[in-house]
Amino acid sequence: MTMQTTKMMGQFGALVLSAALAVPVMAQQAQQQPTSTPPSAPAATTPAASTTQMPSDKEGFWGHLNPFARKGWVKKRIDPINDRLTELDQVNAKNAKDISDVDARAQAGIQKAQSAADAANQAATSAGTQAQNAHQVAQNASGQVDQINGKVNGLDQYHPIQDVDVNFRGGSPVLSTEAKQQLDDMAAKLAGRQGYIVEMEAHSPAAGAAGIQSSERLAEAVKRYLVTEHQIPVYRMHTVALGNAQVASNDGETARVRTSSVHIRLMENSLAAQDAASPHGAASSTGAEQP
Repeated sequence: MTMQTTKMMGQFGALVLSAALAVPVMAQQAQQQPTSTPPSAPAATTPAASTTQMPSDKEGFWGHLNPFARKGWVKKRIDPINDRLTELDQVNAKNAKDISDVDARAQAGIQKAQSAADAANQAATSAGTQAQNAHQVAQNASGQVDQINGKVNGLDQYHPIQDVDVNFRGGSPVLSTEAKQQLDDMAAKLAGRQGYIVEMEAHSPAAGAAGIQSSERLAEAVKRYLVTEHQIPVYRMHTVALGNAQVASNDGETARVRTSSVHIRLMENSLAAQDAASPHGAASSTGAEQP
């Protein structure tokens, strides 16, 4: 290899080295002065060109500023970014706090609304229960009123259940043995019973006032016997002295009064007797039982 060839290879290597070192410097200058015209590439005519310093805005290529590792140079360019990041962090923190406050207020509002809804639902349920109870009470009261009305309307409704004819001899108000037996049988079936009355129609063949007075004595004799012997309450017995007044019989025919007698009709009120045994069904001493 000749001397001239060796010299040319050295110059080529120096040129390659200078170009490799110039690329970072050019990139740094492009960052610092984006609008400035990039410096022209150094001439590579001699080996001494490899030590040529690249122009800088304030310092030389190998001076106090090292674009690759100087902390001050890095800090100078990172500080604005850090400041911006800090500002963004503060904004994010404020937004997060605002969101948290809004969420807390929303949750409180939701809980308050839910509590109000629960209270309203409970009040509605209680009101519904009270309404049902009131409706039930009203129905019970209506039923009781209807029952009372039925009882009141039926208090004076009596129907005959037994007839007894007590005969007297010669118009004398003295009860015969047969008459007493009839009254005893009827009274025995009335002991302890409620809801009945005893109607008495006294008849006498005598005319006018004499017949009325005679029939009154007959009715009083029957009442006296029932009260003294069988403790039948006086308020349950109702008498009328008819004398010789003609009274229609069960078949609708009017019969003339020929004997002294007291016709006893046992009447029952089914409503008043519903809590006690009824005398209904007692056999009539005359063998006739009314429907």
